[in-house]
Amino acid sequence: MVHPALGPNDREPDLITHHTHNGTGPDDFDYDKPYSGEQAAFDEFAPGGQDADGKPVLSPAQRKKRRWRRIRRTLYVLVGVFVVVPAIAFVITYFLVDVPSPKDVAQTQGQAVTFLYSDGSEMGKDIPKGQNRQILQPDQIAEVMKQAAIATEDASFETNSGFDVTGILRAGYNQLTGGTGGGSTISQQYIKKATDNDDPTLTRKWTELAKSFKMNQTFEKKDIITAYLNIIYFGRGAYGVGAASQAFFAKDASQLNASEAALLAGLIQQPGRSENPKVAHDRWNTALDRMVTNKYLSAADRAAAQFPAPIPLEDAKQQAGTVNPFIKAQIKDELSAQGITEDKYYSGGYKVKTTIDPQAQQAAERAISEGMQGFKDPKLLNALVAVDPKTGGVLAYYGGEPLVKGPNGEDQAGRDWANTSRNPGSSMKAFDLTAFLKLGKGLTSTFDGSNNRKFGDRVVRNAGPGSSCSQQCTVAEAMERSANTVFYDMVLNVTKQGPVAEAAKEAGVKAAPDGNSTLFTGDNNISLGGGKTAITPVDMASAYATFAADGVQRDRHFVALVTNAQNETAYEPKGDSKSVFANDTDQSKQIAGNVTAALKPVIPFSHLQCPSGHECAGKTGTQQHEPKPDDAAWARNANSQTWMVGYTPSVSASVWVGGDLDEALYGKTSTSPIYGSTIAGPIWAKFMALYLKGKPPEQFSQVRPIGGDVAPPPSAPDTTDEQQPSGDVTTTETAPDTNTRESTDSTDPSRPDFPTRPTKPSKTKPPDTSEIPQPPDIPGG
Repeated sequence: MVHPALGPNDREPDLITHHTHNGTGPDDFDYDKPYSGEQAAFDEFAPGGQDADGKPVLSPAQRKKRRWRRIRRTLYVLVGVFVVVPAIAFVITYFLVDVPSPKDVAQTQGQAVTFLYSDGSEMGKDIPKGQNRQILQPDQIAEVMKQAAIATEDASFETNSGFDVTGILRAGYNQLTGGTGGGSTISQQYIKKATDNDDPTLTRKWTELAKSFKMNQTFEKKDIITAYLNIIYFGRGAYGVGAASQAFFAKDASQLNASEAALLAGLIQQPGRSENPKVAHDRWNTALDRMVTNKYLSAADRAAAQFPAPIPLEDAKQQAGTVNPFIKAQIKDELSAQGITEDKYYSGGYKVKTTIDPQAQQAAERAISEGMQGFKDPKLLNALVAVDPKTGGVLAYYGGEPLVKGPNGEDQAGRDWANTSRNPGSSMKAFDLTAFLKLGKGLTSTFDGSNNRKFGDRVVRNAGPGSSCSQQCTVAEAMERSANTVFYDMVLNVTKQGPVAEAAKEAGVKAAPDGNSTLFTGDNNISLGGGKTAITPVDMASAYATFAADGVQRDRHFVALVTNAQNETAYEPKGDSKSVFANDTDQSKQIAGNVTAALKPVIPFSHLQCPSGHECAGKTGTQQHEPKPDDAAWARNANSQTWMVGYTPSVSASVWVGGDLDEALYGKTSTSPIYGSTIAGPIWAKFMALYLKGKPPEQFSQVRPIGGDVAPPPSAPDTTDEQQPSGDVTTTETAPDTNTRESTDSTDPSRPDFPTRPTKPSKTKPPDTSEIPQPPDIPGG
């Protein structure tokens, strides 16, 4: 029967149970066409009229149906994308991946690291401890060791399926908010270490989750924790708890007690800092507290726990085929900063080509050995570092003896004096001058260079009549004579202390927290390199290298190239460089060139020689011992630190000779003080002569003087000659009095003046810096 309201050709409307109307099927209604009034009369969902564009206005019921239809379709897509597809992919991945066994992993760990000199010859190997370790069974590891690792690394280990959703969410939140803490379970850590892959990619994480899940479906928990403890790195070169228990406590893993287990478990997070007492104690406490939280340890036992002192490290004695421990430590620090951390160090079969030049290293060791002959004081220590100004690579590194005698005559590891900060004395004046030149002032500027000048309530003394000059003393002459009063005045009243520290940093001194040096600007002692200011020999060599490189600073480094077992490049320095003393390269070069011009006359003034055919510049430094009431008469004017830092265009070297503490040190007799020009200086000159023998002649770049023309000095006697077949250098041994005495710690008004004899100020003229080519003056010049 045809509806009475419909014509013979009209279609009867769909029932409201049709999919189109209930929202479960396709909607044939074209909302863009004008709506038929006849249809509207029989459609309970009909809109009320048309809008201005002729489109229907939907009724509330139609809008609701349409909205829910879109929501359902969106949900279907989301479920498919985020649930169904990942689930299928996870199942496929699950069947495709394999879980590495501890034995397979052990074969890739504990590989020796080979070190090469810069010429490719072998320096030695670093062979890890515990290389032939056993893969322990569950009953060969103390239960408390397993519990300590679980409590410290994965509290939900006993119940999770290889991954912890809560932990993953927490790790994600920490990353977004800048917090700390990861979400990896013990199973995930095992997979990460076993595959040696911790790339921050979704693919790696996805595969890791699949392998962790498969591991937990395949093995029992006791086998998983045992596998983990068999491959994890604990420090001291020990992979696996079997090797670690021997390296730290000289016992089997089955004999570990709760306190020892807590220390080893705590070190899993920071194995590279196992020898840092504070880190070790902090990690031990953390592990014990978590063991209590997880009910593996009672509160009473926690309170009674005593820190388990590890056995001493093996002797640091350098044997044939091994690498100098001080050089190795510097290289490992550099590699760690580039991602080859302690736990990866022995696992890549790495070959490390260093910047150490075998000829330079041999020259350094010979210079130290021969230069110290005849000096009687057993408390004398020494260091020598050489740096290539053109690359920043360390050519030679001698930090002292790697094995020394302890207080009871026992052998113990030595201290790296090349990386230990000490008062630089007058060698700091190069940075005073740099800050002064950056202000546009030059070497012809004058100061009162007379002795015993008073600054407020302090009296500053020069180191003797040879170090004093007139009341109109040029900066150039003051540098040559090392006039303390001039540089104290310069920093106090002209440059201020901050710019001096900044100049030192720009040159390459790595002050805390970036390095071991200290540049203290709270008083004016920095001007003379005393007080709380202390710089390492390796920093001084790097900083003076920037002067040699025309104001271009290059980061100091020991590593030239690292390749892995597949001979693929694992790390290679970028070789970044920058002009540091001014934004303009020519201005930075001009400042460095003026510093060099001031330091060149210091060499002959200190009775030292440049190697034949090589221009050189440098500065000695001496730090005076602080007298004590019970000191002998000679010790009241003794010194505790001596320096010589100098360079040619191709090598910058620093030499330090001094004591561990502020001690009165003597030289070739029991009452003769030491000076920079009589011990550190000759060692430096010996090294330079040995290393540069046979190398092409070289000269410094010539720059325009800053702040006006500088008159050339009188020609110094030519003390170089060609008769040095053995690389020896001739130095003039001088008595420790007038012209060689330097002291920076001489500003205490209560201290007696140094013995002097009447002399007239020297008329020595400042150095010639007026040669061309001539870059433009810096502003204010």
